[in-house]
Amino acid sequence: MTDLLERALAEVAKLSVEEQDSIAAVILELLKYEQRWNSAFTESQDQLSQLADQVRGDIQAGRTERVTSDGL
Repeated sequence: MTDLLERALAEVAKLSVEEQDSIAAVILELLKYEQRWNSAFTESQDQLSQLADQVRGDIQAGRTERVTSDGL
């Protein structure tokens, strides 16, 4: 465990049971969200690579236009 996490948990330990449970619920939800994001990102690598290849092909074939912020 890192020093920062130990310090954070020491501060959490000073709170009421209800506050500790609320913080624990937030942490667990964030971890679950992070796991879902990592899984989705990992599983989509082939699709992202295919899209990148398509974009490179479009650029090389001249099927794209440069967009500038002043053109919006």
